[in-house]
Amino acid sequence: MFNPFTGRPVDEGAPVPAAARLGLEPPRFCEQCGRRMIVQIAPDGWWARCSRHGMLDSSLTERR
Repeated sequence: MFNPFTGRPVDEGAPVPAAARLGLEPPRFCEQCGRRMIVQIAPDGWWARCSRHGMLDSSLTERR
């Protein structure tokens, strides 16, 4: 597992940026492989695509 905001292997003690905790920042790296993703931000959300693991959309991660 990789940190989706830094691309580094998950470290339990590593801080998570405040914007990421609030859901305001899209992930920049794939959680499965650590590769940099293509990210598109729009006024109503965002999407990110890993070349190996496919799409991730802000609608999938919204808090309800």
